Amino acid sequence: MIDPRFYEALGPVTVRALSPSGEIGGDAERAVTGVASAETAGPKDLCYYEPKGKKAVPLEAAPAACVIPAALAHLAPNAGALILSERPRATFARLVPSLIRPRTFNASVAIDPSARIEEGAKIAPGVVVGPGVQIGAGAEIGPNAVIGPGVAIGRRTRIGARVSIAFALIGDDVNVLAGAVIGEQGFGVAGDAAGPVDVPHLGRVIVQDRVTIGANSTIDRGVFDDTVIGEDVKIDNLCHVAHNCQIGRGALIAAFAGISGSTIVGDGVTMGGRVGVADHRNIGAGATLAGGAAVFQDVPPGEVWSGYPAKPLRKWLREAAWLSRRAAGARDESK
Repeated sequence: MIDPRFYEALGPVTVRALSPSGEIGGDAERAVTGVASAETAGPKDLCYYEPKGKKAVPLEAAPAACVIPAALAHLAPNAGALILSERPRATFARLVPSLIRPRTFNASVAIDPSARIEEGAKIAPGVVVGPGVQIGAGAEIGPNAVIGPGVAIGRRTRIGARVSIAFALIGDDVNVLAGAVIGEQGFGVAGDAAGPVDVPHLGRVIVQDRVTIGANSTIDRGVFDDTVIGEDVKIDNLCHVAHNCQIGRGALIAAFAGISGSTIVGDGVTMGGRVGVADHRNIGAGATLAGGAAVFQDVPPGEVWSGYPAKPLRKWLREAAWLSRRAAGARDESK
């Protein structure tokens, strides 16, 4: 469900008005008020369905309207209307701004009068606080930080200078260092005959208690779901966590690490500097990724992986030793 603290609904809009030049099946006068994923769409929502490979199964949800290829229209039997498109994701991305838009700042004031700032919170010069913001007792907001509409910041949390936070709920005793950006739109692009289009990100970032987020690190909000940073996670400077990631409790992530979208990182995982993790991976609880590892596969719990591409440490060491011996032999033969 789209969080109304961060997003404003613009509907209702009929399917015909939403897509006046598109090919529509079913009830073109059906009213649409929101957007959702294909898995969670309700009777007033717009969704898209773009199954890949041979795993296409009928859509169980009953949305108001579904954007879907004509050849797969039979897979959305419960939709009130169908908007037929060979590029459903791109079409959906172009339709969303007619239904939902992010809430905006009050341009006339730096600190919106609707913001609730508890006693003992400290707000430095140059801070911008949007409508509906909540800042807990004992929190400290550093110079020139920007706190977007609807954001909640917990008690005793420290927000450094020039930090930007939007579409996010921040827990207690969190420490966000200077220049970090939390809650911006992630990298998602769809394309059709009209060209590439940014995929809307309509989720949130949830940062639980006692988290540290390093200077100039970035955490993207989810597409539909939340990006979640678990309790006691420590993220170094210049790291990136992409949309929909789930970072387990007590994970340690060193500088320059990059975690691609929809990756699940288990409790107690340790990542060395410059680790890169591909999207939709699962890093098991207690695993260790050595510095510079490039992870393209799921990592079982408790294992230590290293290398490019990453593999279990013992295997990587054996291969490195074998290559070293081969190289030494080649040098001897050339003498």
